Amino acid sequence: CAIPAFEGLLPEPHNTNILDLLFELATWHGLAKLKMHTESTLQDLDNSLTRLGDDLRRFKRVTCTVYTTRELPAEVAARGRRTAALASHQKPSAKELAQEPSAKRTPRLREFNLSTVKLHGLGHYVDSIRRHGTTDNYSTQVVSFATIYNFV
Repeated sequence: CAIPAFEGLLPEPHNTNILDLLFELATWHGLAKLKMHTESTLQDLDNSLTRLGDDLRRFKRVTCTVYTTRELPAEVAARGRRTAALASHQKPSAKELAQEPSAKRTPRLREFNLSTVKLHGLGHYVDSIRRHGTTDNYSTQVVSFATIYNFV
């Protein structure tokens, strides 16, 4: 578990927010990966998701507003490669021509985003387990393989 590695890294209340979030993530993950579920464990998973949502929103509202985060160097480099690839296919605008190359490589501000497909998908786990069984009973590998090789 990662909790001891994060304990005490940040001042309060951020330390508590991080530890609560890590604990609830571990709880949700442990419940989601059970190989057998009952109505009781599914209710526990649903309750854990509610607490996880509360912890994520508190983390964004309290902790994320205090710390400024920027793109990682790898993200800046990837953005530069995408920009260069697009520029090779298009005529550059006057604004792009006037802009220094180093200005394009400055890390942009990043904000924690709660509106992602991955977070949205967590809410469908309980229903999915009720319909299809536990998550170790099926795989998307066959569908992915068929899609990649145009068998569908």
